[in-house]
Amino acid sequence: MRVEINGETHEFTTGTTLLAALETAATTRPGVAVAVNGEVVRRADWPDHVLDDGASVEVLAAVQGG
Repeated sequence: MRVEINGETHEFTTGTTLLAALETAATTRPGVAVAVNGEVVRRADWPDHVLDDGASVEVLAAVQGG
């Protein structure tokens, strides 16, 4: 199945979890928020959140300014 992560298409097997996809794409660092199809997914739910074919995943890094 195909999943888009930050605009880049990745191929995964059916049943891939959000955590597995993020680990493959090397985007599991601390301080990030993740949205799947526009809905924020809590970090605690990443291991159980199964992605669908065609899902769009956005990984957003927290930025501090002042």
